[in-house]
Amino acid sequence: MPIDATQPYDDGNVFAKILRGELPCKKVYEDDFSLAFHDIRPQAPVHILVIPKGPYVSWDDFSAKGSEAEIAGFVRAVGHVAREAGLVEPGYRLLANIGGHGHQEVPHLHVHIFGGRQFTMMIPDA
Repeated sequence: MPIDATQPYDDGNVFAKILRGELPCKKVYEDDFSLAFHDIRPQAPVHILVIPKGPYVSWDDFSAKGSEAEIAGFVRAVGHVAREAGLVEPGYRLLANIGGHGHQEVPHLHVHIFGGRQFTMMIPDA
């Protein structure tokens, strides 16, 4: 069910539990600011999630409240993960869902990195 991106951070969400080590993940990268791991329900041959370690509900929340170091570190982590996965050429897609209309399901900022196949339609017709 989509969430309201303006709600307060809920430290019981699945990504907070992964960050605390309460739930497992198939980690591909971690640094001081970010954690990246394979999606448990991949939508492409390569489907990796990158999350900031701070308690941010959405991209809007993160861009308004994150420190310069957190923002730079997160953006660099996304690029690093895509390069390490060999996706720069032929290309990949980044997706961040925000709020109800964006169909955000977990109230913790996360970026999806999709790769390994051709992507055509940007937005479904429905």
